[in-house]
Amino acid sequence: MAQNVVLVTVDSLRADHVGCYGYDRDTTPELDAIAEDGHRFSAAFTHACATRPSFPAIMTSSHPLMYGGFERLSEERTLVSEVLSRQGYATGGFHSNLYLSAEFGYDRGFDTLYDSRADPSPMTRLRQAVKDNLDSDGLVYRILEKLYQGTERAAGVDVGSYYVSAEDITDRALEWVDAQGDRPTFLWVHYMDPHHPYSPPEEHQMFSDISRREGVRLRPKMMENDEDITEEELQTLIDLYDGEIRYTDAQIGRLLSTLEDEWDDWTAIVTADHGEEFRDHGEFFHQNRFYDEVMHVPLIVYDGDSSGTHDEMVGLMDVAPTAATLAGVETLPENFYGYPLDPLLDGRSEDWEREGVLGSWYDVPTGTERFAYRTTDWKYIRDYVHDNEELYDLQADPDEQSNLLDDDPEPDVLDEMRRVVDDLEEDIEATDTEVESVEMDDEIKERLRNLGYQE
Repeated sequence: MAQNVVLVTVDSLRADHVGCYGYDRDTTPELDAIAEDGHRFSAAFTHACATRPSFPAIMTSSHPLMYGGFERLSEERTLVSEVLSRQGYATGGFHSNLYLSAEFGYDRGFDTLYDSRADPSPMTRLRQAVKDNLDSDGLVYRILEKLYQGTERAAGVDVGSYYVSAEDITDRALEWVDAQGDRPTFLWVHYMDPHHPYSPPEEHQMFSDISRREGVRLRPKMMENDEDITEEELQTLIDLYDGEIRYTDAQIGRLLSTLEDEWDDWTAIVTADHGEEFRDHGEFFHQNRFYDEVMHVPLIVYDGDSSGTHDEMVGLMDVAPTAATLAGVETLPENFYGYPLDPLLDGRSEDWEREGVLGSWYDVPTGTERFAYRTTDWKYIRDYVHDNEELYDLQADPDEQSNLLDDDPEPDVLDEMRRVVDDLEEDIEATDTEVESVEMDDEIKERLRNLGYQE
């Protein structure tokens, strides 16, 4: 019987807030146990600094700016779901980030893709009904909109869910799995909860006595006047963020323990699309920058049979090839640019090919690009947005505070880092193609704005 494969992705989960990656808070007891019995990759990095560019790398094993970029998945990319569907797998995906919806190409290869597009929260539906049925210049509309915004800002009341909760996503995924019978199964579950606003359920807010309402109240301040966030408020936000991680961890544990009871032969891959910044470099959220608080993510592979800790550099483009090979795919698509993790999982580290991880992103309105290349010892950033370069010695400066290009960097290192990024730019140019943009209706735009995205 073919092996069942589960891919769990968590939005905005930075590695250094996970217990098995050294965090001193008990945020992730379930993940820690999975890592203890499985394979933990200590040097796993995403290829982009936000959800939209990160997921093409995760799901199609290609650089974010290849094939016309990340506005919509080009037909020239191949999703891992398409590969496994052709292998005879039942394929199901469950999440509530609308940038990963069918409109953006993420339904390809899935028998079932729940993306919450047709099932928004009651408050979202109510707000949209108001927009659809009332004149936006009218007095009633303005009063209702002001009431909604004022409630969030002043009282911190969570007046509408911006995404579907981890518990609900888990319920939906398990119900779907139960209906597949004995078919080999590929399941993708993406949890949004550590993404702002940070408002964990009370039973999981165990790191302070701050109400979850406080996170909702502080969110507009973070987004609009972040320089006014006090040190006390910063700690409050971190406490709430950690509570969201603890809640999500509990649901991951419930998902995987249930599957373990139902399946005999299976593998789980758990990772995150990117991290989250808490003023590490002066900002909040994930501001399209290539520092490690955003780029360093957890990556755990669990199969119940083997375990290990791996310090080799790995990237999230390696996830799809790994899932495919675990499912018995013998020939990977030519447009997969990552590597299966098999050599590391099998103890053959001498056969591992990756020396570093490349990152890429562009500003959607202008198309202006940023690139990064990270090895064990060095990080290089090429920023066309600000016409700037950065180089960090990660052994001497792990917090990336001293840009060596302001001084006198080692020329051989800089030349090599520049060459690798030059090669990536050439590869992006060689795969360039026209991708039709997505026309988002007002409901989608509203829900994405509630999550802080700017379409």
